[in-house]
Amino acid sequence: MSEGTDRLPSVQLPLSKSYTYASPIPQSLVDSNEPCMLGVDEAGRGPCLGPMVYAVCYYPASRHEEFKTLGFDDSKKLTEERRVDLSKIIQQNLDWVGWAVHVISPQDISSNMFSRPPYNLNEMAHNATMQLIRDVLNAKINLTEIFVDPVGPSKSYKEKLSRYFPGIEITVEPHADALYASVSAASICAKVTRDQVLQYWIWLEPELEDKVSKEFGSGYPSDPNTVRWLDKNEVPFFGFPSLIRFSWKTISHRMENTLDVQWSEDEDEEDTKPKNPRKRKPQETPTPNKDIKKNQHHMNGRTYKQLYLETVNTL
Repeated sequence: MSEGTDRLPSVQLPLSKSYTYASPIPQSLVDSNEPCMLGVDEAGRGPCLGPMVYAVCYYPASRHEEFKTLGFDDSKKLTEERRVDLSKIIQQNLDWVGWAVHVISPQDISSNMFSRPPYNLNEMAHNATMQLIRDVLNAKINLTEIFVDPVGPSKSYKEKLSRYFPGIEITVEPHADALYASVSAASICAKVTRDQVLQYWIWLEPELEDKVSKEFGSGYPSDPNTVRWLDKNEVPFFGFPSLIRFSWKTISHRMENTLDVQWSEDEDEEDTKPKNPRKRKPQETPTPNKDIKKNQHHMNGRTYKQLYLETVNTL
């Protein structure tokens, strides 16, 4: 793919914080108040690296059959080239089709899941979905039907969405991306956005550019290319760059297995000395010379030698 012509405007790099991108609102839909249908889907929920992307796509209900003929299907069944072609078709029809994505950065995923209490993936997914729908409604689009590929049990999710968006017909159905064209289109927007974020990835750690490979694979722990990248680029103790979701068990287990802490020499010496709390030496009156000699063993440690400051006796 050539970056200039095929890169979606939803791809914003470098990625340090979560963000939302929305295509221009079709003014004809606002002016006519025509009933519209909207689909919701995601990409990148399972991988251990990169963002998770939620997307919506909407269009007039009166043009549903026309929209279906454009060729939308579940993005996971399509080749990368076909997905990009379909994203171009959406971009070419922005006079009557709208779309938006919420890109959740790997840093935010990690910090949310490590927070107390944890802010888990299901909550992030629900909130991203509801905010995207709310943004479309706030833009004066007359949504009458919403189709969603569920996160968690379908019944409770539908009840939750119905409470937030009363008066709108809501369908929550597993594999909706293979059943409804609006969800398939949302799936395309989410998948191509995530794929291109990784394809054009810019390190937040500038020193890694041109030094660390960006052949991440899919990001799924079962992908041999991803496993190979993780094996090659893990740094002992520090782990991985900010591309990684540190809250994933795949990652935390790896880091636990490779963690190697070296203590300074003076601390090692103190730990090996036998301790007898019953014996106490009589207290001595502290003097400057005695205090210096007493603490000189710290000067033998590697940490002290690297970091010590020289004493200044005169100003």
